[in-house]
Amino acid sequence: MQNRTSEAGRRGIRRALWLSCLIAALAAGGCGYHVAGHAAKLPSEWKAIAVPAFTNDTTRYRIEQRFTQAVIREFVTRTKYRIVQDQQSADGVLKGEVLSIETNPVLFQANTGQVTTMLVTVHTKVQLIDNKTQKPVYQNNDMVFRDEYQISSDVNSFFEEQDPALERMSRDLASHLVSDVLENF
Repeated sequence: MQNRTSEAGRRGIRRALWLSCLIAALAAGGCGYHVAGHAAKLPSEWKAIAVPAFTNDTTRYRIEQRFTQAVIREFVTRTKYRIVQDQQSADGVLKGEVLSIETNPVLFQANTGQVTTMLVTVHTKVQLIDNKTQKPVYQNNDMVFRDEYQISSDVNSFFEEQDPALERMSRDLASHLVSDVLENF
């Protein structure tokens, strides 16, 4: 009699486990999560995107060129879209604007008080507009990116680290921007 009771108990436990797994699977399937990079939100008929030069509202020379080139490079390497110069022949136009760039000291040399590390922060504004409807497909009015760069105090081996930091930042911005546009976040 104990065997029948324990067998029935085990069946009940198996059913309960099976039912709870089924409920968990259904709940996870409907929660809205998806794998990044697999759910492009741009119109399926698009073939070409124009990326005109970003505008530069800062006093930093040619920063808009770095960001524009990085965004174009990222679109070319990660997507199927052709990047064109003529905005009229494109399905969408990606417009960018460098709003501000700030540099702040982060680390100082203990004995001299000289700055050894700076933090650079860039604010940008980006909009992807459908050429047919003239409506934004993607828009972010304040994309913020930060990176640190070192300042050498040795005059003989001085190497300006700000340009490589801005180059890293432009690649980072481009990577995030293309991912956001594709996923429509």
